Amino acid sequence: MAEPEHLHATYNDIHNLIKASADKIAAFKPNLFVAIGSGFFPARVLRTFLKDPSTNINIPIQAIGLSLYEALPGSTVEQIGSKVVRTQWLGPDPGKTLLGRRVVIVDEIDDTRKTLQYALSELRRDVEKELQALPESKREANHTEFAIFVVHNKLKPKIGELPPDVPYFVGAEVGDVWLDYPWEAADIEEHDRLAAEDKTKLIGSSLKQ
Repeated sequence: MAEPEHLHATYNDIHNLIKASADKIAAFKPNLFVAIGSGFFPARVLRTFLKDPSTNINIPIQAIGLSLYEALPGSTVEQIGSKVVRTQWLGPDPGKTLLGRRVVIVDEIDDTRKTLQYALSELRRDVEKELQALPESKREANHTEFAIFVVHNKLKPKIGELPPDVPYFVGAEVGDVWLDYPWEAADIEEHDRLAAEDKTKLIGSSLKQ
């Protein structure tokens, strides 16, 4: 199997993509971020540019852990890359954390969309369970809205699906390449050098077209 094409993103690249996306996300008026795994870093950067619109204070960040590609204890070869596995959730009462909130689910990349589909459906399930415990007269006032933000979206056929009524925000669209993020790099200087090479190649390719 051929080595996939790699694209190295720097901290500055990601920071600037998030900054450019902040105004669009602000229109949703979020008051809670739920980060999926490495989406915590983008969520923290996003919080720099957005405040809770009702209080003008920092928006809290909660984290969940989902694995699609990682080999976990007990997982089979067939499950890796095909089955989403929970590794961390929102504690014993997740519905209470989400109830009545305007939640942006944050991830670094939308690849197959399976992880995003799973996260959204499970968080909605938690909310629905909590709503059912409330008197019917209080359910509408505690309705939870969800949106999604990803730093990169791969332009490729998706396996997972997202409901059309959920706002979807993207920092940048990319081809079906392997994204290398700086928080995964053991040698950040080498990572940045490779990122500069990637940019030179992209400029060269665009000039040839």
